[in-house]
Amino acid sequence: MPRSGRRTGGRREHRVWHRRRRGGSVACVIVDCAAYKDGRREPGELALEGACEAAADGAFVWLGLHDPTVEEFDAVAAEFDLHELAVEDALHPHQRPKLEVFGETLFVVLKTVRYVGRDELIESGQIMLFVNASFVIAVRHGAATPLVAVRRRLESRPDLLTLGAGSVLYAVMDQVVDEYAPVVEDVESEVQDVEQAVFAPERENPAERIVSLDRDVLEFHRDVSPLIEPVHRLARGDFSPMIDEHLKSYFRDVHDHLIRVVSHVHGMRELLGSALQANLTQVTVHQNEDMRKISAWVAILAVPTMVAGIYGMNFDTMPELRWRYGYPAVIGIVLVACGLLYRRFKRSGWL
Repeated sequence: MPRSGRRTGGRREHRVWHRRRRGGSVACVIVDCAAYKDGRREPGELALEGACEAAADGAFVWLGLHDPTVEEFDAVAAEFDLHELAVEDALHPHQRPKLEVFGETLFVVLKTVRYVGRDELIESGQIMLFVNASFVIAVRHGAATPLVAVRRRLESRPDLLTLGAGSVLYAVMDQVVDEYAPVVEDVESEVQDVEQAVFAPERENPAERIVSLDRDVLEFHRDVSPLIEPVHRLARGDFSPMIDEHLKSYFRDVHDHLIRVVSHVHGMRELLGSALQANLTQVTVHQNEDMRKISAWVAILAVPTMVAGIYGMNFDTMPELRWRYGYPAVIGIVLVACGLLYRRFKRSGWL
């Protein structure tokens, strides 16, 4: 069986050629494929073809894939006899977090998130897991969390690996949920900046930023909140004996962390809603202030306008028309009247 390798993202990927059951051959990029028995990784490289045969006498196979094509994953499905509905979901990366049971195999969908920046706040990826007593297949889509570190950390814990394939499900879930926490902190910082902008002395209108941030936080909430129920079921031990009973306490810890994350995200949504309402109130207040100022200046300018209009009628019997000090007296009266109005409006806060 010919095999070639290449390095991608600091890890070695193996391009394994195999024979499909329906005939023909395709190339399948495998991040890693290994058998585990008694808490230890079996030596040597494990090819996809015949991988199921390595899962015997209490061993299980852990296969990792990244963005497989339909033809590539079709071969994996044939080798491990995966359910066609689960395979169909696995080939469509835009799935909600969920846990489904297909015979003796659990199909789990996890959403990964990472903070990108202010312009594009959050980038999400997806990890799909097929968990069976004899195998674990991890399929990553998009900017999903690399599982190389998870595999190494779990391989250093033979006490967990001896609990079977369920330990891989726990380790991946734990890693994904733990990575939610720094994203929550970064998003909270953005929310605080928006809140300060709403009440800043500068007359800005951050409504567009609030709406954009609220949309991202809502998407974040959709990525994490549906996972609560599946993790809770795992913590209750609903999938025994597929998942070892000793893993219930570990899943409870993941559930606690997830509840805390979802609570923070929900709080951010409420805060953004309050910030948007406060911003609309601030805009209304600013508009009222502008209208008061405009009205005050209109009232002040109405005095000279009225006087000019009266004297512009060109009547012969106008008051003080032939008095030497008539013109300065009228100008003085206009200035005094305008000054009194300005003072009154200033005291009342209109100017």
